[in-house]
Amino acid sequence: MKHKFGLNQGSISLRRLQAGLFTLLLGAWLSGCAQTTPSQTQQNQAPAASAQNDKKVILTTFTVLADMAQNVAGDKAIVESITKPGAEIHGYEITPSDLERGQRADLILENGLNLERWATRFYNSLPNVSHVTLSEGFQPVNIGEDAYQGKPNPHAWMSPKNALIYVENIRKALVNLDPANATTYDANAKTYSQQIRSIDEKLNQAISTIPSDKRYIVSCEGAFSYIARDYGLKEVYIWAVNAEQLATPKKVEKVINTVRANQIPAVFCESTVSNEAQLQVAKETGAKFAGVFYVDSLSPTDGPAATYLKLLEYNINTLIKGLQSK
Repeated sequence: MKHKFGLNQGSISLRRLQAGLFTLLLGAWLSGCAQTTPSQTQQNQAPAASAQNDKKVILTTFTVLADMAQNVAGDKAIVESITKPGAEIHGYEITPSDLERGQRADLILENGLNLERWATRFYNSLPNVSHVTLSEGFQPVNIGEDAYQGKPNPHAWMSPKNALIYVENIRKALVNLDPANATTYDANAKTYSQQIRSIDEKLNQAISTIPSDKRYIVSCEGAFSYIARDYGLKEVYIWAVNAEQLATPKKVEKVINTVRANQIPAVFCESTVSNEAQLQVAKETGAKFAGVFYVDSLSPTDGPAATYLKLLEYNINTLIKGLQSK
């Protein structure tokens, strides 16, 4: 699979002529795909209006990337997420509307690092649409156990330091796609990066208030390896990547023993998975179950993590409040 910065050479008018034939072919392609409920399909159908003021249409694989890209694009491009808020993105099933929007897109932005396991088949159905991997350009943290051992942890966006690389890759992709609006993309990326740096400083300051021997982040999924590396935390988790079936009694017991031995005051889980195993850890150790983190998905617009910046701030506040609990 080749990832590249590049402008889709097909014109928007040609895509419209192809749309009818493409729709007829969807049934054959989808014959092997799992079916989704009408409500799932409907919620994923944001209007991909590529003719709206001739703006470029940017698709992202999940909501966090969509928010990042929208901050860089401003009002010069249309940005949509393939998955909706609250969706589990590792094993997502493509819908007919996703393929239709992909056909009308000018560019697709993905995370990479084996996060979107469904993406290869999606891209194979859209050979004329370029896609860019936003996680390129930094040193990944490899997973140390489970079926993913030795593979890079995909949750690189969870560290503000890495997010700055994402923003720069988005800026490059949009400038390459739409050079006429390069000045706007450059200015927006600069402003947005400054906001991320501000959160980076807040995170450093907040962690400095926690005694060094209590700087643990105990979660269900090992999605915080980059935050742990960048901010001096020790990471403890039940399963490495979003796979709840790996919450075996042995793994849960290991986390229980770690929490007990280090008198860790709080444990957490993620918003898109079951917290049942972590509640057991809290019960067995006397630690407080201090809430959920937002990782793979933003919350709905009325939730606490409706944007990427809010996600970071919410997670920071949740972590520090939990670790300061008695």
